[in-house]
Amino acid sequence: MVKISVTHFKQKLSSPLTKQQITVLQINLGKRCNLACNHCHVEAGPKRTEELSPEVCQQLIEIIRAFPQIKIVDLTGGAPEMNYGFKPLVEAAKLANKEVIVRSNLTIYFEDGFGDLPKYFAQNQVRIVASLPCYLADNVDKMRGAGVYDGSIKALQWLNQVGYGKEPNLILDLVYNPQLASSEKFSLTPDQVKLEQDYKVFLQEHFGIVFNHLFTITNLPVGRTKLHLERKKLYAPYLQFLELNFNPNTVENLMCRDQLSVDYLGNVYDCDFNQMMNLPAKTRDGENLTIAKLLAAGSLDLIDEIQTAAYCYGCTAGCGSSCGGALV
Repeated sequence: MVKISVTHFKQKLSSPLTKQQITVLQINLGKRCNLACNHCHVEAGPKRTEELSPEVCQQLIEIIRAFPQIKIVDLTGGAPEMNYGFKPLVEAAKLANKEVIVRSNLTIYFEDGFGDLPKYFAQNQVRIVASLPCYLADNVDKMRGAGVYDGSIKALQWLNQVGYGKEPNLILDLVYNPQLASSEKFSLTPDQVKLEQDYKVFLQEHFGIVFNHLFTITNLPVGRTKLHLERKKLYAPYLQFLELNFNPNTVENLMCRDQLSVDYLGNVYDCDFNQMMNLPAKTRDGENLTIAKLLAAGSLDLIDEIQTAAYCYGCTAGCGSSCGGALV
């Protein structure tokens, strides 16, 4: 059996991967979710109970109020809407004139107690980034569970009815994820511009749905994606595939450059993937960072070098991948 080796990510870079000024605060509110998608890097689901505490929520609100340099507050989960502190964080960020992004699975709107969300989002002009890993029903239900596609379509129609995708301040973006690999015939995400057009034509013709942007996101070998690849004995080959497609032109635009990722315990990471792999952000003195330490220091810019790992090849392969889609 041939042993597959992957170059350390740092060795691919011409210079250390450093932070720029922080402008994005991404908060993972917890692992509670009404779905348990097979590609979820957070490994969220209905049986998970981990979520934000009142203390950490208050610290986050203080951070949002204290630092004008934060332009975007990006709320994720699990289903962020199901976890403690969701609406207080939305409202604190809007009061502080931040753009608020909610990463929504769409089907949450049909769960008991969450039917007010589309109207609430519109009232607060929240930007919705919604998972729809394919525009075809079969592919979506394979990845996310039976009936999820139909629920997602109804939710998108509902969002259109309250003005999303139509009014300039009500932005509705969709996210494409590839199917999980079942053999070594790996492929990169398709061209984002062309695929967005395909989505728009199909959803308009079949369901009358309109939206703003499509983001293509590579499946990073983290969480359930990693477990799937390991079961299929594809983990090392997939990492090697990503390395072979490393594109140095993506590095300047990586989302970790100007972002802090915070978990439900108040720990700070360079990105959501590092958060899930428990690779904390480090200060110049090598200390692990927390929200409390940022408040005490009166600064968000305490990190020089970004923590990296082999899965960083997922963000730098081909056209690149980030929470905002392709990078080049």
